[in-house]
Amino acid sequence: MAGKDDTGKIRNVGPKSAAWLRQVGVRTQEDLERLGPVDAFMKVKRAGFRPSLNLLYALAGAIENCHWADLPDERKAELVLAAESAETANPIKTRWQKQSERSERGAPAAPPGHDDESSSASSDGFLDDPDGGHGEATHEE
Repeated sequence: MAGKDDTGKIRNVGPKSAAWLRQVGVRTQEDLERLGPVDAFMKVKRAGFRPSLNLLYALAGAIENCHWADLPDERKAELVLAAESAETANPIKTRWQKQSERSERGAPAAPPGHDDESSSASSDGFLDDPDGGHGEATHEE
């Protein structure tokens, strides 16, 4: 398993990212390799978490068995383009957008305090504040 260390943790992924990944069903190196870094990253985003691009790079590094910072700039650019394409093909909607669509269809709104799957997703552009996430991947291997 190329991206695992001796303790069984996926390389480059700290505790917060690992928890996010577990919550979206990415629990093992095999899960990550099966999905690929972009799909795993998008699962985290679609679940309502706000990962920085560092997570995308960390996931690619785990698969490629290198530290995320060692990925060539060209590879990072490919990853960003692929993630942007995935989001364009299936846009992530905020809780407010989903609520608006429900009200337009006449469906009941979610009760107060109920979080949709993407309740904390932002309507900001994909690359707005790329380092505004957790940043944990910068200090762990």
